[in-house]
Amino acid sequence: MTSDLVTLIERHRPLILPGVPNALSARMAVDVGFEALYVTGAGLTNTNLGMPDLGFLSLPDLVWQVSAISEVVDVPLVVDADTGFGNAVNVQHTVRRLERAGAAAVQIEDQMSPKKCGHFEGKEVVPAEEMVGKIHAAVDARRSSEFLVVARTDVAATEGIGAAIDRAGRYAEAGADILFVEAPRSTADMRRVTTEVPGVHVANIVEGGLTPAQTRAELDDLGFSIGLYANAAMRGAMLGMRRILDHLSEHGDTADAAHLIASWDERQTLVRKSDYDAAEKRYAAENYTRES
Repeated sequence: MTSDLVTLIERHRPLILPGVPNALSARMAVDVGFEALYVTGAGLTNTNLGMPDLGFLSLPDLVWQVSAISEVVDVPLVVDADTGFGNAVNVQHTVRRLERAGAAAVQIEDQMSPKKCGHFEGKEVVPAEEMVGKIHAAVDARRSSEFLVVARTDVAATEGIGAAIDRAGRYAEAGADILFVEAPRSTADMRRVTTEVPGVHVANIVEGGLTPAQTRAELDDLGFSIGLYANAAMRGAMLGMRRILDHLSEHGDTADAAHLIASWDERQTLVRKSDYDAAEKRYAAENYTRES
């Protein structure tokens, strides 16, 4: 599975990676043609806890969601593991749990715990040496050499883009397969990242965030291998839910709201109900009744 992710990154310029906060959205993303997915920590926190991305997600929460998603889609999953849920030894445990759950890659960042969304104010980072140790631990913990480690740095927010570029280089030397400089604030800074640090780079495009939005062609020109849209699907779903709930609140029914909701057939098709119906018939007791 992980080798598929390497192939996809090499094939696409850049690979567009949509974020999914649950198994249903993962199925939808695959149905429309995406070949790899990003399990978003912010999306899981917002969707399942109703809380902001401030480090509230636990490792068991994350493992459960990754297991659920990997059960229903057969594409590589890049999993946002925040700070790794502790020190370097904890990172090893995190990597092993997520790899067993079905992750193809794990992303670890250098923020202090509890972390904050990369586009929030007030972030703090650990010393670079501590993060280097975490990367070495993650590399040593993976069972498959094809499992990828994504190293994210948030230091641009506190020390500037030069410090972020320096850290990205150190993280690559430590064994990170993919580099993620969070929240560069200009196109010039984005180009510096990919020019000054050779490797596979992620551009995190957050609608309304700190990094200037780019088209896919522009990301390619800037040298990025992956374009991450971590919470676009979730935010689209939020808008859809708000519209149908507004309608229900105003009118007291959904009689004229068919245009606001997926049809019954679309819903059952997405969750593959026909497959379960077929299995129920195949394994029905009457198929195995002995003749007297």
